[in-house]
Amino acid sequence: MSTSEPQVTADVPEMPAPRVREFTAHSIGGGLALLLGLLGLLAGAGLIAAATTLHAAGAQAALIIGGILVALAAFLAMCGLNMVAPGEARVVQLFGRYRGTIRQDGLRWVNPFTSRTKISTRVRNHETAVLKVNDAYGNPIELAAVVVWRVEDTAQATFEVDDYIEFVSTQTEAAVRHIAIEYPYDAHEEDGLSLRGNAEEITEKLAVELHARVEAAGVQIIESRFTHLAYAPEIASAMLQRQQAGAVVAARRQIVDGAVGMVEAAIARITERDIVELDSERKAAMVSNLMVVLCGDRAAQPVLNTGSLYQ
Repeated sequence: MSTSEPQVTADVPEMPAPRVREFTAHSIGGGLALLLGLLGLLAGAGLIAAATTLHAAGAQAALIIGGILVALAAFLAMCGLNMVAPGEARVVQLFGRYRGTIRQDGLRWVNPFTSRTKISTRVRNHETAVLKVNDAYGNPIELAAVVVWRVEDTAQATFEVDDYIEFVSTQTEAAVRHIAIEYPYDAHEEDGLSLRGNAEEITEKLAVELHARVEAAGVQIIESRFTHLAYAPEIASAMLQRQQAGAVVAARRQIVDGAVGMVEAAIARITERDIVELDSERKAAMVSNLMVVLCGDRAAQPVLNTGSLYQ
């Protein structure tokens, strides 16, 4: 545990502190506002219609102007209506100043002089292209990752970066490249971290770095995983031979360890039961024969000894 913690908490890039944070915009239910707006349009149309029944030019002009003004006011008020779907939000601005975010779904009404920017708060996937980089040992490798994310702070996503989708894409690629050059594909030391052998630790390190990189944009990283990890084609065959050689050596080491234990047990049992009295020379010959039989690639060929014990 103590070995992996310093790796997970390695230095991460420092992003500037956000200048604006999300808060709830003042809004009311859109149903009542829609009803009042429709009544205002009907009232304006009624005033214009009533003006046609009058014969006095002054009163007729006053009713027509009044009806037009009422209808325009109702239409302007209805411009403040917004339909917010689940998984969406509206960032509200008044003359360039941030006035809050509408997250409540349904029909809502805000100040009609404000501008409302739609932003999605749904969960998204971003999969990087297959990147070719050099690992910590300088070996060219190929890797790709998928990141699951969503917008957590709509104000930061709108005002802190130009394009939060492109920002997440670029920072994800940068984090994956940084992880690749920091760790080897396969560690030469038994206790060293590697991209292939310590997937969980490396994934956690990637998540920590991604969070630090995209936090300024108000983005939450839900999960990050490597989807492709391999040596580059130009060294893949050589590295495969190296891995096969390492596997053969490890298997031989295990066979030798098991054979030594079996030889020790055999000699101990023979000595304990006093089956045959063996001196040092005969013990050495017996150990040699047993090791050849147990560690050989081929099955042993039995030899029938019809002579004495030593011939």
